[in-house]
Amino acid sequence: MNTFEKIYEVVKSIPKGKVATYGQVALLAGNPRWARVVGYALHVNPEPGIIPCHRVVNREGKVAPSFAFGGEGVQRQLLESEGIVFESDGRIDLGKYSI
Repeated sequence: MNTFEKIYEVVKSIPKGKVATYGQVALLAGNPRWARVVGYALHVNPEPGIIPCHRVVNREGKVAPSFAFGGEGVQRQLLESEGIVFESDGRIDLGKYSI
C-alpha cells in the first residue's frame, strides 16, 4: 500500500459527525510528519464520494478556505449536514468532534 492509499484508508475510517486534523491522519497513516502529504493526497482524492476528505480540518479546527471539491463554504456545509456545530469564530471544537 502506498502513502496516499494509507491516508485514504484513514480518512475513510473517520465516522460521520467527526473530524480529524491533517496531523492526526498523518500519524494514523504511519508518519506524524506527513501532514502536508495528507493535504496533497486529499487534493487529488480519486473517490470524493467514498473518501470523505471534508472531514479533515487543520490543527485549529478550521476548514479549508477554498475546499477542493466544490468551492468556498462547501466543506462547512457538508460538516454541518453531519451535525457538526461551528463556534462563532468559525472553528470546530476538536475536543468534542475529533476522532
